Parts: sequence; structure tokens; C-alpha cells
Amino acid sequence: MAASDTSYTIAIFHLQGDHLKRHSHLSLKQMLFAIVFLLAFSGMTVFLFSYQHDEKRFAHITSELFTEEMESNTLTMHYTLAVPENFGIYDYTPSLPCYDPVKSIRSHAGHENALVALNTLHTEKLSDQDAYLWKLMTRSLENSLALSSFSYYSEPLSPASGAQTQLPILLAEYTFRSQKDVEDYLALLDQADEYFASLLLYEQEKAAAGLSTPGSFLKAVREQCDTIVTKESLDAGSHFLQTTFRDRLENLLKAGEITDRDAEDYLAQNDRLLKTVLLPAYTALGDGLLLLENDDVLPTGLAALPEGKSYYEHLLISETGSYRPIEEIQKLLTAQFSGEYEEIQKLVEAHPEILQAYGNGTLSAFPYHDAAQMLLDLQTRMRSDFPDLPEGATQVSVKAVSQNLEEYCAPAFYMTTPLDDPDSNSIYINRRKTPVGLDLYVTLAHEGYPGHLYQNVYYNRQACISKERPARELLWYGGYLEGWALYVEFRAYNYASVLLQEHGQDTEALIAQLEGHNRSLQLCLYSLIDIMIHYQGATYGQVAKVLEGFGITDSTSIKSIYNYIVQEPCNYLKYYLGYLEIMDLQEKAKSLWGNDYSDYRFHCFYLDCGPSDFLSLQERLAAEAKQASAAA
Repeated sequence: MAASDTSYTIAIFHLQGDHLKRHSHLSLKQMLFAIVFLLAFSGMTVFLFSYQHDEKRFAHITSELFTEEMESNTLTMHYTLAVPENFGIYDYTPSLPCYDPVKSIRSHAGHENALVALNTLHTEKLSDQDAYLWKLMTRSLENSLALSSFSYYSEPLSPASGAQTQLPILLAEYTFRSQKDVEDYLALLDQADEYFASLLLYEQEKAAAGLSTPGSFLKAVREQCDTIVTKESLDAGSHFLQTTFRDRLENLLKAGEITDRDAEDYLAQNDRLLKTVLLPAYTALGDGLLLLENDDVLPTGLAALPEGKSYYEHLLISETGSYRPIEEIQKLLTAQFSGEYEEIQKLVEAHPEILQAYGNGTLSAFPYHDAAQMLLDLQTRMRSDFPDLPEGATQVSVKAVSQNLEEYCAPAFYMTTPLDDPDSNSIYINRRKTPVGLDLYVTLAHEGYPGHLYQNVYYNRQACISKERPARELLWYGGYLEGWALYVEFRAYNYASVLLQEHGQDTEALIAQLEGHNRSLQLCLYSLIDIMIHYQGATYGQVAKVLEGFGITDSTSIKSIYNYIVQEPCNYLKYYLGYLEIMDLQEKAKSLWGNDYSDYRFHCFYLDCGPSDFLSLQERLAAEAKQASAAA
């Protein structure tokens, strides 16, 4: 969810020169010198004007793209920018990103025009920072345009992570920094019926095109619609969209941003909109999906669709940022799986007491129980291998997911902060699926330090310092982000092992290492199955046989794994392939830097580059090494 304060300004450079003095008498030598000087000056002026021209055009193109996206999607803007005025956005109409086939066509055309405009620029005349952004944007636009040609292949109402569960979370976490934010929030809430109606229209068009969503998935979404918002909870005033709204208004009251009367009016409006707009919107969506349910449409992978394999190839690039051919990815995963399996075997053979301790249930408790203690320990242990956050430390609070959403949320997640407000950070723990002990420790590493929170704050502050163009915020790289979170999660298993040893828990320390390898093995297996289902067309029966071969024999578990991967293509790969790409990038850095390599230096390189696709990261690493070699 997938976003802290500084204004962004585009620097405009002005040429300044001395006036040419006139002389009444010039020698031939002086005249020749003057002509050469004038020609040289003229050429330099043309060069600098051309340079400036391309920079200005790039600034204009990226600014237009950024502004249009922010003004058309208030949710995205709010989670990206704390103060839109600082980015030149003063007047906008609060709006949700409703599906509209006509707008989709216009958007496609707009992206085509933007790509054409970008391709007319001379990248050698851009600054290094802009040239890198140009590369990222053109590659992203090219792949986005390819994806948009596959109508109705995406699924915005996935039971696992669809809009029906995401919208209320985003509304509940919609920060109120000013009275305008409250009014924008209420305006968005008032559009919930139009938003869900547009998604229902998409599902209807999808079914009419012969690409119906499986009946069991639509039924699951319908059941969610019946429980996420209920009349009983709204009448009792206990729904999380009521309680969180009251809490946020209270903060504005304390800050003097609103009056008591304002608060009363806003509370009444919120309750009215929840009961007369949001609740009926969920009801209408559920009723509409009921009419589309067809039990004859069974869960299958993208490979079963007419152009599903081609769509999957582009989706893989979009989700992971990896441009490797799928066959190469399979080989990479297979090799990693074998390596993890061997490490597990070695560990168990060398320390048979691990299995005995598991079987007897004699393991000691993890040294820390409190999330704050764990986060502090992680920050301490990461210090030598990771750069400090630019401009100092930051604050983080750990919150519980509302009971209304526990069933539909991940065990934990981090809400990204805006580009211009990186200091108020929250990690959410799902109490129904609460990880404890070692699981909680590595989860906090994944979501907090050195994971998502640390990475997000680092980039936002660095981007403000370097005056990165805000259009960079339009680019999303799941593999870069989730691959990093998984990369540091695996490091956290090692941190935990050392922590346990420090407390005299040697067996538990070995088990922490074992758990790390086991999690890697599991994610690798699921990533391979993702390719089997969505690219090779593996059936449920074939997947069941693979899982049974690895000891997963419970039919409920097999069905759950299969359905989740069908619903969320490339999701496991976003994490695990992203992790493997980072490991590969790290090995290349070791080779290129030689004795100058350190984990600290590599982490600085990765974080300083910011969210990117891995092809661009590989090219940047090689280019910087070449420049350093030439300068030596």
C-alpha cells in the first residue's frame, strides 16, 4: 500500500555573459581571434541552450504527468503528498479512481503521447538524475502500455486483496492534517457507491467478454461485502470507520484546526454517509456479483486465457521489475530451492537436537515480547551494515488492525508515509494472525527496520535533499520494495540467532537459522508453482501432487494455496524473485568493487538509487563501476 515535508521546485538555469567590447582598430590577428571566439561562444551557447531545452521539456513532461495523476486520484495524492500546494497543486476536485472504459482509452492515448515525447529527448543532455528517471519512466510506460492492451485480464475485486477490503483501510488511515482533509475525506466517502458501481460494471464487461471471474471467488467477495460494513455496527457506533473518524477529529480539535461545532457537523455527516452511501454500496456490489456467479467457471491460471501467457510475461515485469525470461527465472528458482534444501539438511544432520527440541516442545521463550523492544534491538543490530536515515531518526507506532478487518488483512503491514511527511509511521499487527516470538521479530524487520519503514523514510528524505522530480512517485516497483523487505527479513533470522545465543539459548539460535531456510524454501516453492499455474497451465490436480511431494497433504491447505496463487498472480514472485535479484546485484557489486566491497556500501547504492527495475539497477551499477575505474 501499498506513501514526507519539503517543496519541490524545478531549477531554471540562466546563461549570463559579459558584453562584448567594441574596438575601433583591430589587427588581423585580433580579428581572427575574435572570430574564433565568437564561433566558439556561439557553439557553446547553442549547446547550452539545447541542454537547457531538453531539461525544460523533461521537467514539463514529468510535471504534467505527475499533476494529472494527482488531480485525478485524491487517494493516491493524499498518500503521496501531505501538502499538495507545495507541489503546485492548488485546485482539484476530490475523486476516487472509478473505472470508465472511455477514460481508460484516453489514459492509454495519454501514456502513448508521453512516451513519444520522452523518446524525442536527448538523454545525454539531461542531468544524471534525470537521465536515470527518463530510463525508468520509458521502460515503465512501455510495459504499462503493453499490459493495457489486455482488456479484462486484471482482477480489482480479488478476495485476497481487492478494492472491497483495501478502500476501507485507506479511508480509516486517511490522515487529517487540516480541515480540508476532512472535507476531502467526506467527499470521497460520498463517491463510494459510484466507485463500487464502476467495478461491478468492469466485472460485467469482463463476463460478457468471456473472461468471467470464478464463481467461488465472486462468492467470497460477496461474503466480504456482507461483513465489512454492517447495519448493526453502524447503529452501535462501533464500526472502525466511525471510531477512527472520531479519533482523527479529536486530534484536529486539540490542534485548533476545527471547532466543536465543526466536529459535531463532520461526525453527523460521516455517520450519514456510512449508512446511506457506503453500506448500500456494499449491498449493491454484493447483489450484482451474485448475478454474475457461475459455478461452472472454475479457478484456473492466466495460461488458460487466450493470451494469458503473454499477459503474464508483462505482469511479471510490472510486479517484480525483473526482465529475465521466464525460463531463466525458473532455473534461478530451481537452483535456489536446491541450495536451501541442502542447507537445511546440513543443519539438521550437524545438530539433531533441533528436531528433538521441536518434538519435545522444550524450546525456551523468545527473549523479547514487546514490539518496541524488538524494533530497538533491530535498529541496534543493523547499525554497522546500513546507512543512518538522512536528517536523523524517526518515530514509529505499532497498532492493532481493527477487528472488522482482521479476517481480510495480512498478519502485518506498514502504511507508507507521504513524500513530504516521512516522520509519522505506523506498523499494523493483525491480532487474529498475530506472529509472536521469532515470527514477530522477523515480521517487524520486514515491515519496520531495516524493512519497509526504514526504506521508505530513507528514500523520501533523500529524494527531498537531492530534489528528485516528484514524478518518480508515479513509478511503483514491487520487486524492489518487497524484495528488499524479504532480503532484510532473512538477515533478521541471523540477528535473532545471535540474540538467542546472547541469552544462552543455543538450540533456539540454531532453530532461528533453520526457520530462515525453511521460509526461503517455502517461498521459492510457491514462486515456482506461480509459474506452473499461470505460465505452464498446471491444473489443481498437478499442483496438489507437487505439494503432496513436499509433505503438504491436507486438502484444505492445498486448496487454499492454489486459490491464493490463482487470485494473486506474481505475488510470491514479487517478494522472492525481488529478493533473488537483490542477491544477484550484490554478487555483481562484489565482483566489480573487489576489496572495496562492503555490505554497507552495497546497501547505500541500493537505497540511494531509489525504487527501480532491476535491469536499470544492473546497468547503473556497471556504469558507476566503469566511471570509478576510469577516474582511478
